[in-house]
Amino acid sequence: MKAIILAGGLGTRLREETEFRPKPMVEVGGRPILWHIMKHLGSHGVTDFIVAAGYRADVIKQYFLDYDARNNDFTIQLGQRGSLRFYGDHEESDWTVTVADTGPETLTAGRVLRAARYLDGAPFMVTYGDGVADVDVTSLIDFHMSSGTLATVTTVQPTSRYGVLDMSNDGRVVSFREKPQLDGWINIGYFLFEHKALEFLEDSLPLETVPLARLADQGQLSAFRHTGFWQPMDTYRESQILNELWATGGAPWKTW
Repeated sequence: MKAIILAGGLGTRLREETEFRPKPMVEVGGRPILWHIMKHLGSHGVTDFIVAAGYRADVIKQYFLDYDARNNDFTIQLGQRGSLRFYGDHEESDWTVTVADTGPETLTAGRVLRAARYLDGAPFMVTYGDGVADVDVTSLIDFHMSSGTLATVTTVQPTSRYGVLDMSNDGRVVSFREKPQLDGWINIGYFLFEHKALEFLEDSLPLETVPLARLADQGQLSAFRHTGFWQPMDTYRESQILNELWATGGAPWKTW
């Protein structure tokens, strides 16, 4: 199965890190968060990636062009093209990576459509390049295949950013709940699409609005409920949280 990773946004709320590189290239534990997402998917057998790049696509392209040199010993005779020789294999030798420049201003549905030329007509995955989770991708794929729908979205119940007070009518505090889990479910990516679902997408729209609503209206959208770890990286503080988890050996998304 191929996976399109949306990696083209500006990352304006993470400006400390994204002025010179795209957000998916911001590092967690010395590796781009994009690499962490790919490693997690790879642990479930998804190793054919289409990176839908945009803002600073050149940084992503150069990272993968240099990947073998970064991760292997090598010998090169300077001045002689074709003399490069690598030694050994790194753990990602079975990955296939296509970097598709989908434009700096393109919305998410447009990025999927522009990357779709590299699909093969089979069901495919789409996910975001700026957050990590310990989603059981194998179970997600099985769920989608048995759903009979054209699309599946992975959802979680978010935690409130604030503590919540329960009060009586006379103003007395009955209970206090520190950052409780909310009742609703939200989209965290990890989509599964049948190839026919591309017909519901439009280049000028975000994936998360009209396209998903159209699929839902026609009974063609299922939801896979994830109850484990999920952490987006929208702010500098959230990047610190992820780095702290990695540094302490407590990164739940490390499934490899």
